[in-house]
Amino acid sequence: MWMSAVENQSWISEFILLGFSSDPISNRILFIAFLLLYLCAVLSNGLIVALICLDMHLHTPMYFFLCILSLLDMGYVTTTMPQMLVHLLAHSQTISFAGCWLQMYMFGALALTESLFFAVMAYDRYVAICNPLRYTVILSWGLCTRLTAGTWACGFFLSLIHTFLTMRLPYCGPNMVNHYFCEGPSVRSLACMDTHLIEIVELVISVFMAIAPLSLILASYIRIAQAVLKIKSIKGRCKAFSTCASHLTVVSIFYAPATYIYMRPSSSYFPEQDKQISLFYNVLTALLNPVVYSLRNKDIKGAFLKVMGWSRMA
Repeated sequence: MWMSAVENQSWISEFILLGFSSDPISNRILFIAFLLLYLCAVLSNGLIVALICLDMHLHTPMYFFLCILSLLDMGYVTTTMPQMLVHLLAHSQTISFAGCWLQMYMFGALALTESLFFAVMAYDRYVAICNPLRYTVILSWGLCTRLTAGTWACGFFLSLIHTFLTMRLPYCGPNMVNHYFCEGPSVRSLACMDTHLIEIVELVISVFMAIAPLSLILASYIRIAQAVLKIKSIKGRCKAFSTCASHLTVVSIFYAPATYIYMRPSSSYFPEQDKQISLFYNVLTALLNPVVYSLRNKDIKGAFLKVMGWSRMA
């Protein structure tokens, strides 16, 4: 049975990504809008990476993690957006079976890595606020490197399992994916056999990748809140809570839609709605992360003025 499923993969050599609209005028408008969003996401995250690399004062654990987050966001959005932009203007909206496999794997790998990385960043904030005098001792460069490497390894490994199981299913037609990229649930809905077992495996992975990081994030921020409440200065307390609220907002925007897409039964699959929801954790978080974590930060602003040669003028 399983071997016949593998053989049947040859029945389809490519998929057609339907995207958002079949109207040429609407597609041109969407092309301009998504191009601007993509450029803003890539340039803002690229600016943060460049500033952190260039300014020695930003070579601390916190900014190291911010640099990694920006790299994740750039890779994350680049996995899907360029091809979607091409399809908005091109007559053909096809993607090869291998191309779909690769896109699904890279998107899942970077998404799962970022999911874990938010927990690492929450731990960083916990140490910085609750143990400020021992911050650089606890978060040594060795530990920072191991935490980063561990999240990447885990994300890429779990994505390989998910992608392998999905793309080994038999696809004998139709080959039209009602999405703007090859996302697991959308592609799996075209399989010619029962996908119940694959859905269970994906649910287990999703639960682990959602519950474990969210539990660590929640625990970190409970301890942070306890520490902040001990601050006598109202101004200092408000500033700390503002930073935490911003982080939790981005985390919510990332986790809520992703959890909805991957932790529900296939019977509740709504393609048109899912495409819009996917934009939140695919594009919106890549736009918000630089604003929330970095561009509001006075150290980042100072580094930007220094690089531009405006620090003396300012």
